Amino acid sequence: MICFPKTMSRFLFAFLAASALLPAQIFQFSREQLIEFTPKNPYERSADGRPKVPDALLKKFDAMSAEEVWTILDRLGYKNQYEGHWHILHPEKKLIGRAFTAQFMPMRADVNDVVEAKANKEGHRNSNQRAIDMLQEGDVMVADLFGKEENGTFVGDNLATYIYQATKTGMVIDGAIRDLEGIFPIPMGAYFRGVHPTPIGQVMLTGVNIPIRIGNATVMPGDVVFGDREGVYFVPPHLVEQIVKNADELHIHDEWTQMMIKTGKYKSSEIYPSPRDPELKRQYEEFKKKKMAEMK
Repeated sequence: MICFPKTMSRFLFAFLAASALLPAQIFQFSREQLIEFTPKNPYERSADGRPKVPDALLKKFDAMSAEEVWTILDRLGYKNQYEGHWHILHPEKKLIGRAFTAQFMPMRADVNDVVEAKANKEGHRNSNQRAIDMLQEGDVMVADLFGKEENGTFVGDNLATYIYQATKTGMVIDGAIRDLEGIFPIPMGAYFRGVHPTPIGQVMLTGVNIPIRIGNATVMPGDVVFGDREGVYFVPPHLVEQIVKNADELHIHDEWTQMMIKTGKYKSSEIYPSPRDPELKRQYEEFKKKKMAEMK
């Protein structure tokens, strides 16, 4: 019996045990299973079954900060969706897209022989490129390499170029990259633990489009990936509209607050975090109503 690490929850362990008899579905959710495990998704789905948050809503994240994303997730009890402490390729560039997940484990020959044999029957090599070749525009490659740096290099400059051309977004690698000099000019969002000259090795691909762990975060295929200078959030699709609406209101609140502070007429406590005077409250509510109408 194979013993899987804690990165997989009990429901995933049961899934893998049941799917071991399915030649095309080992370590990969079928479309039906992705639908089953993302039942709150309110949007259409990709062909593989992942939730497909509309591009128009993804665009709204361009103007957001990590704090704005955090507010709703924390309020609703989703406290394990953030991971920080990254090397960031281009800190000035946000990373926004839909999660495509891949899980790796340390190499174990007897397990890898079975995985490779099944992959070969499907005409694949069971490697990082198997996951990379499945990417679509709007995806973000999210790879669990358990923080490995030496031989934990998910891509060099050639495969990083492919990822950006395929997705137009970028990648989150809980492992390393190589050929940083060649990768740096690529205008992609990229988060990784380190850089190392060695090629990927002594690991085996054990899951594609399954739930994975990235540091302290649980990631589901189709989650909205939001990365900025602080770190990365993985947002469940059914919470996206609440986050967008809340962010709009926060932007309006901050705009009004700073506008009033710049008049020089008020102490900060009279304006922030909310106006104390009834007349100022009325003015704020009118300002908010007008701005929300304009956004629609």
